[in-house]
Amino acid sequence: MSVSFSVLDLAPVVDGSSVSEALNQSIALAVAAEQLGYRRFWLAEHHNMPGIASSSPAVMIGQVARATETIRVGSGGIMLPNHAPLVVAEQFGTLDALFPDRIDLGIGRAPGTDQVTAHALRRAANLSADDFPQELAQLRAFLAGQFPPEHPYSAITAVPGEGAAVQMWMLGSSTYSAQVAGLLGLPFAFARHFAPAATYDALAVYRDSFRPGVLDEPYAMLTVTVVAAADDEAARQQAAPHRLAMARLRDGSRPGRYPTVAQALAEPLTPMQEAAIGDSASAWIVGGRQRVADDIGALVESTGVQEIMVSSMLADFDARLESHQIVADILAPAHA
Repeated sequence: MSVSFSVLDLAPVVDGSSVSEALNQSIALAVAAEQLGYRRFWLAEHHNMPGIASSSPAVMIGQVARATETIRVGSGGIMLPNHAPLVVAEQFGTLDALFPDRIDLGIGRAPGTDQVTAHALRRAANLSADDFPQELAQLRAFLAGQFPPEHPYSAITAVPGEGAAVQMWMLGSSTYSAQVAGLLGLPFAFARHFAPAATYDALAVYRDSFRPGVLDEPYAMLTVTVVAAADDEAARQQAAPHRLAMARLRDGSRPGRYPTVAQALAEPLTPMQEAAIGDSASAWIVGGRQRVADDIGALVESTGVQEIMVSSMLADFDARLESHQIVADILAPAHA
């Protein structure tokens, strides 16, 4: 099981804690991840969610990169429809100038929020993703400085931005993004943590459509929810807050702060809630060391991916650290 391993973080704001505490815990987690041998640390973009503080990945990437030395830091991802391509090019050009050869730019086309908040972010009536190919092309052109002479933006230079050596990734939970990544020769990160049913189809489309571009060969990564603990029962308890938070989101409840373990155990899910999260939760890897090792090994073997990105939304920060420690213990010897 020779596979690289990385972290996806959402900075959960646990009930009874503060946004400041959540963001500082993310930085502390990145420092620990670097020491444990994780390859990269990504921050997601979500909005209008009181239990998640990762609304500004570009800001947090700079903070995480400053606190670490070697781990790659990036976005998982920047939701491009929410941002002007020139602004993204300048932000990540700035990060690359400050932290050369360490910055990843993961790009997604989902809003990362509800439709009303998406409208507030974009300040436009059209909320479709139909413009995504054009926006992506503009972003790549700003970074490369390669607009055709007749293009109206050819007179614009992204400073910082043009010539930045950021590593661009295509993120997705469907075959659409997989095909875009393949045709452009980009690395592809698939969101198995919330769209497991499309995993194998998306990977197949990516590999089948791949044309040499930024990469000479396909490079695929899976984001997977993992909760590892001393034993299976402890892991199930630590996973309870994530199950409850997802159930509240799926059943239309207005999300609040991320629940604690005690709150989640005191509020067992209804059969309807269980059914609502079943499609995603069925693919989570939850258990003690051996179960986690077996499940990750089987997933890597069946998918053939080159990298696993671990998402561990644990309310208890010490338990979160322990979970990442166990995963590193499993994967680091094989990777070395």
